[in-house]
Amino acid sequence: MVTKDQRRRQLAREKFERQQQRRVSERSKYRRRNAVIAAVVAVVVAAGGASWALGLGSGSTKDDAAASASTSPSASATSKAPDPCAKAAAGSVATKTWKKEPSVTIDKAAKYVFTMKTTCGDIAVNMDAANAPHTVNSFKFLSDNGYFDHTKCHRLTTSGIYVLQCGDPTGQGSGGPGYTIPDENLKAKSISKGTYPAGTVAMANTGSKHTGGSQFFLVYKDSTLPASYTPFGTISSSGMTVLNKIAAAGEANGTGDGAPNATVVINKATVTTS
Repeated sequence: MVTKDQRRRQLAREKFERQQQRRVSERSKYRRRNAVIAAVVAVVVAAGGASWALGLGSGSTKDDAAASASTSPSASATSKAPDPCAKAAAGSVATKTWKKEPSVTIDKAAKYVFTMKTTCGDIAVNMDAANAPHTVNSFKFLSDNGYFDHTKCHRLTTSGIYVLQCGDPTGQGSGGPGYTIPDENLKAKSISKGTYPAGTVAMANTGSKHTGGSQFFLVYKDSTLPASYTPFGTISSSGMTVLNKIAAAGEANGTGDGAPNATVVINKATVTTS
């Protein structure tokens, strides 16, 4: 015969077991919910990284990005100024890629100038071979092989960060030379406070270390960015005039981050030594 005390213990045990079952069920639901949320966040983060790094389509980078703005578009983002650029020269984009980074053969003590003859005007970039030798060497190699010729600058940002992104032969933000180069010069004083100053030229990447390829961005206004993008050059004063003309025409979709209204095509790119 079951005593009252035994019955109380039995009821208490059954109550405890029911509570445990509810807790297990609640934890299972919680884990499933978190898994769904995590999956959604992962997609958003991955898309953001690719947007910054690869050109809003790894722009890449997001960047990270990386790096795309969360503020409302500025007035210039919705401007529909006339295209200030000329018709592109005849020619086709190169499709050749390479399996590995070219050997570094540049003179780190020499001065190299990367010149883009664009439909909007010439933009000259004084490159920093001493502090970014892999990057400068790669740009010389690619320019010597006509890699940048006839390519579009596919991305303009007009809110939060202020850059023109170029260097993708696909014109979509997803292209590269087939190899990657290491990050360099990330401790440069110019970017140490979280700002890439106007006139800076830096490498885009996928948001991960050492994933730079051929895509790069030109900063036309001081931009808040983490020191994750190799700064390798500065734009000449005449080049800044051209860049500001491109920026003034705004970007196409009115979000502050999209294709430039100006038709920016690099007719010819060269790297010279002085």
